Amino acid sequence: MSRRELPRLLLAGIGNPARGDDGVGAAVIAALRGKLPPAVSTLTDLRAPARLLAALKEVDAAWLVDAAVGAGEPGTLTRLDVAGAILSTSSSSHASSHGFGLAAALELARALGHLPARCVVYAVAAQEFGHGAGLSDPLRLAVPEIARQLLSEVDRELAPCRSLDHA
Repeated sequence: MSRRELPRLLLAGIGNPARGDDGVGAAVIAALRGKLPPAVSTLTDLRAPARLLAALKEVDAAWLVDAAVGAGEPGTLTRLDVAGAILSTSSSSHASSHGFGLAAALELARALGHLPARCVVYAVAAQEFGHGAGLSDPLRLAVPEIARQLLSEVDRELAPCRSLDHA
């Protein structure tokens, strides 16, 4: 496999940065700017489900970062592999802060055959969603570690391609 055949990867921050902890996805993506290889694209303005569906259709792997309610202490990260399992739309546990919009969008992508073979949701337990508020302290402090974990996953995803380049 040559560099031209690198997988197309997506890191997406779901949510609205103007609504407190709902901006955690955008904050994580911002923390990764300048650290990602060219094979990785990023999106942060994904409030419209159609844009997320279109983006998922074009990539081989995706990681989505979203604020979650009912997912533990604020700042707690839950990693959900949704490529192989349905993300529940009927339980409030680990629910997106957008009601069930993310789960519904992912299941629609699956039904349409647009869900990438590797799709992971990083659900970050959140508490504050006030208009105009910034991230709460627990989420602000969690952002660097979440970014580090995402970067590590991207590196592992691209490692087989790099080793073939040097063979």
